[in-house]
Amino acid sequence: MHVAHLLQDASLGLRPLWSEEALLTREISGVTVTDLEDPARFVRPGEVVLSGLVWWSAEGGPDRAERFVRGLRDAGAVALLAGEETHGSVPGDLVEACARHAMPVAGVPAEVMFRAITDTVYLRQWGDLSRHRAGRHDALPEHVRLLLHGLVAREAGPAEILAAAFPPDPPAAHLLTSAGRTVASTPGAGPGAVRVPAAGCASPSTVRVPAGDDGGVTVAVRDPAPGSDGGVTVAVDTDADVTPYERWWLHLPDAGAAPPRLLHEITAVLGRCQEALVRRRTAVRRAADGLGAALTADDAGEVAAAARACGLPAEGPYRVVAADAGTRRGDLALGALTEAVAHTGPEWAAVGSLPGGTAFAVLPEEAAAGLAPAWPLVCAAEPGTPVHAGLSAPSAGPAGLPGALAEARYALAAARTTAPAAPALTDATGLTSLDALLTGVPAEVRAAFSRSTLGPLLDTTGASAAALLNTLEVFLAHDGSWARTAEAMHLHVNTVHYRIRRIEHFTGRDLSRLSDRLDLWAALLCRTEPDGGRPVPAPRRARPTTSSAR
Repeated sequence: MHVAHLLQDASLGLRPLWSEEALLTREISGVTVTDLEDPARFVRPGEVVLSGLVWWSAEGGPDRAERFVRGLRDAGAVALLAGEETHGSVPGDLVEACARHAMPVAGVPAEVMFRAITDTVYLRQWGDLSRHRAGRHDALPEHVRLLLHGLVAREAGPAEILAAAFPPDPPAAHLLTSAGRTVASTPGAGPGAVRVPAAGCASPSTVRVPAGDDGGVTVAVRDPAPGSDGGVTVAVDTDADVTPYERWWLHLPDAGAAPPRLLHEITAVLGRCQEALVRRRTAVRRAADGLGAALTADDAGEVAAAARACGLPAEGPYRVVAADAGTRRGDLALGALTEAVAHTGPEWAAVGSLPGGTAFAVLPEEAAAGLAPAWPLVCAAEPGTPVHAGLSAPSAGPAGLPGALAEARYALAAARTTAPAAPALTDATGLTSLDALLTGVPAEVRAAFSRSTLGPLLDTTGASAAALLNTLEVFLAHDGSWARTAEAMHLHVNTVHYRIRRIEHFTGRDLSRLSDRLDLWAALLCRTEPDGGRPVPAPRRARPTTSSAR
């Protein structure tokens, strides 16, 4: 296959930007996809390079483009196909660099998947292999390929497909999610947990697998992480609508156990398998969404019927989880929650979306214990997205599910308040202090309560107001002890008495009453700083056992 054949393929809709006639006759040996700024060591002679141009920016653009294209030329690449989605078009700096280094370049429209281009090249090459290299065992034998196509057609599971994909004496191979959950393994893989290379990386940093003399076949891979078992981890590309948390990877501890061409064919079949699973899951999701609608409507009859439709047992205990990813894509929270629930290995579960878009799940109480350790592993697959979740207390039966959902949503709000910029899961049963309980109250409500209760004490323009606020905080932290407050603040006790009277005057509260003390302490906990953060009140001091020290 020549460069001209690829650029002129009408089904791909590539936009040629620069080339010369003599350069278009060069033979294509393979395809490499990379977004490394210096890709030279991952490119083989004769390869077409696909790049999404994530590495390019307007600042220093000419230098970056020069370094990238020079690396392609030195490695022997025959053409560059540049994605237009990231920047809207291919930067002129890059086109000029390609012209200087005699590197044909074309734009890839945003609607064209890179997979379509790699498939076009490899299907052409595999056709040549069938005619000219039939004696080689670098790819699936014809009878195995037919067997796998049949398994996909009848929607067999990934374990059955993986077992049939390798020879009679299969190497250890694990089909994993981005968070390291084992979806399936070959019979020779053995039991036990798999240490995932580059865990938490949802996208490959490069796509080159050392291939010897196999013709330059490349597949998307993860780089080994320190402490992993090495090997090779290959991305399973699919047209299914899956989030980064649910993406599949084929991991072989022995990188030399199978050639890259074989891995590419096997992952292509596994991709079709995942597409079938996603199609089947759609019907299950519809039933779960119906349960979510019934829970928000709080109709006992509808809840019971919807629970039966989802396959939930007639009796609990159940736990409910609510999750969201803020203003980002709504499907990210649903994908993260789906993967986290799968990590717990429940006998049954319902995972769907509430009418407002919040993801939710109902699962057995015994499985819910596994959510806390699984949550950070799952969220690491998309580190730029802080997904928050809240877990309810146990519910004995379907009638208690609406209340459990309310608890889960409250715990979700607490998780967002506690760690706004990081993934977090909060268990409602852990909200056992006033401070923890208040984190679930909406920020606007907390701020309004603090303003109305503390009043003039929040005046940031006056030194006297700041002194009174500090005195109140220390006084309550020392359980209302005049003497210990005076000692902690290095004040005379009469000064403390005077300030407390002023505080009572401004707030209308009597600090000798427990209820008023609690109101003021809650108002201190609800304060917000000008930047929106929550100040940390002075820690409560343990009272001495020898004296009340009033």
